[in-house]
Amino acid sequence: MSHLFGTDGVRGIPGRYPLVAGVVPRLARTAARLLMRQSRNGARPLILMGRDTRGSGPDLCRWLVRGFSAAGCRTLDLGVAPTPTVAYLAPRVGALAGVVVSASHNPARFNGIKFFTQDGYKMTPELEESVERSLADGSADQACRFRRAPRPETDSGLMARYLDFLRSTFPATMDLSGLRLVVDCAHGAAARIAPALFAGLGAEVVPVGCAPNGRNINDGCGALFPARMQAAVRRFRAHCGVSFDGDADRAIFADEAGRLLDGDNLICLSALHLRRNGLLRSGKVVLTVMSNYGLIRFLERQGISVVSVPVGDRNVTEAIEAEDLSLGGESSGHIIFRSFASTGDGILTALQTLAALRESGQRLSVWRAMFRPMPQILMNISVAQKVPLERLPRLREFMRRCESELRGEGRVFVRYSGTEPLLRIMIEGPERSRIDQMARQLAAIYLDETGQQERSP
Repeated sequence: MSHLFGTDGVRGIPGRYPLVAGVVPRLARTAARLLMRQSRNGARPLILMGRDTRGSGPDLCRWLVRGFSAAGCRTLDLGVAPTPTVAYLAPRVGALAGVVVSASHNPARFNGIKFFTQDGYKMTPELEESVERSLADGSADQACRFRRAPRPETDSGLMARYLDFLRSTFPATMDLSGLRLVVDCAHGAAARIAPALFAGLGAEVVPVGCAPNGRNINDGCGALFPARMQAAVRRFRAHCGVSFDGDADRAIFADEAGRLLDGDNLICLSALHLRRNGLLRSGKVVLTVMSNYGLIRFLERQGISVVSVPVGDRNVTEAIEAEDLSLGGESSGHIIFRSFASTGDGILTALQTLAALRESGQRLSVWRAMFRPMPQILMNISVAQKVPLERLPRLREFMRRCESELRGEGRVFVRYSGTEPLLRIMIEGPERSRIDQMARQLAAIYLDETGQQERSP
């Protein structure tokens, strides 16, 4: 059996292994049984389920319900809901676990399955390994067949409960009246709730990417493709704009001139805001190695320490929990405000950013200019096979030469995506032209040494 779990659950193309009718129910049954062994809940445990707007979502959900039922679990289906909705509600409804059918920021042809524990955290790597072992050794091969397909339960009040929680995180003494806000929902899970939420707080909302049809999620819009949002900010003379990804667990902004603020900018704003209010625990922030070195230097000059972790929101969460911190995140816009939630939440991030902005009385462009980013090149190479990097001596030697040339004035990171067939190259340094050349040389050496050609998207 091939490796199932990546950095963010199981990810792939529906109709191909592992997202097929013969595997997904067995995966669900195995995960549920292993979770029940660790559970504090009683009989007939409940699993809370949500999905994004991909057309493949309903079939995957049906297959999951079949497996959960075979394990003796009830399933409560939220329907289309942001990933953080499931993480927030699972512990509050006494669920055994949460599950989300989503491929997050990936194109519509992909989908995925993410599990959350009863405490609202993503399933641990150890538990994922246990699931894979059980599937591989055949101990999970009991058929998941029913004369009549099991049906999940529903509860229309749970989404309202989540929205009440989001509103409660925005200061009661503030509103968004007088603010013109572009809201780009990537034709994803936030489309039916985010614009109404911001409008309910008094904002004049300009919606973008709010007409999902099952095929257009993340298609030329959202956090990975913010140009439409930026153009709308300029066209409608908005005060700012925000773009979510397909499952709304990340957010990025544009200022009043349509210039982008990524996760690094938003973390900088929130770190200073929290510290000013005495809420930045231990005076520390968690960042991944992909955060810009310019941000790290700025925060340290402000007396804010940085805890650096590998890429992945789970690594950010672990560092926050280990040191009891209040803030951490990724440059992609996946930010954790631990005082409110156990995982990243794009809508929550937007609310906290707007609250900090209102309290400061300044335009977002002022915060965008707070630190000077070091020139950075990010390059994605589509690959047919993820050849282990340690088996590529020419690539590793050139990486060492680049690092030596930068001599502490920059950084080089080369890694595979955990969710897509991509090699990611990131280089920072004082001269953009030189680091661009380095990135192109690294890509060429990788393709030549592996005997691959870059694949079309």
